[in-house]
Amino acid sequence: MTVREMNITELADACTREMENYRLGAVHDDQYWLELFHRAIVEGDSEAWQMVQERLTPTVMRWMRHHHKRSSACLLESEENYVALAFARFWQAAVHNRKLQFTSFAAVLHYLYASLNGAILDTLRTYTHSQEVALPELDFAGEPSVEDDNDTDLLEVILKFLPNPKEKRLAYLLFHCGLKPREIVLHCPREFETVKDIYRMRRNIIERLQRQIELIRWQLAH
Repeated sequence: MTVREMNITELADACTREMENYRLGAVHDDQYWLELFHRAIVEGDSEAWQMVQERLTPTVMRWMRHHHKRSSACLLESEENYVALAFARFWQAAVHNRKLQFTSFAAVLHYLYASLNGAILDTLRTYTHSQEVALPELDFAGEPSVEDDNDTDLLEVILKFLPNPKEKRLAYLLFHCGLKPREIVLHCPREFETVKDIYRMRRNIIERLQRQIELIRWQLAH
């Protein structure tokens, strides 16, 4: 049976065997992995892409757990989210850059690792560069502006008025980290699926805070 004649499951099983040979430094055959990637990327076979992720997720997770920025990165997102982002970046690059061609399994792994590394560093960079608090425009007219340490105080008070954990998380990302809805969907796809959902939740959050404005003002004063 030729590689082209193999179904997806047979091909994926062969890939797993060859990957074990690769890890052991033994003789291995790249044709199975290259065929699986060809079907997933070039032919757009969703089942093939699903198998790529299934068979390589343990490897990417192992990279994640040994990454030198893991401790800092995991304060912001889960390991699972970084792995998902790595595959998403890999897919986008492979599909949209026709000049990107893989001639060996090692090249595939190298680019996949670069995708994970990019996901980690971009997330850290985004959060680091978003230190300026962009709190919702509540009606504090005539009162001193909130700056520096008081930013944290205001954020903490605001979060007390949001009983829903998901709304608390979104408020933190929007108002403390300064992320835009599209950036939140990109970095937290498992938590927030669409930009539309984020705008709806943001509107609900602000309306709730507006109704509690006097209590918020009172707590900040004490």
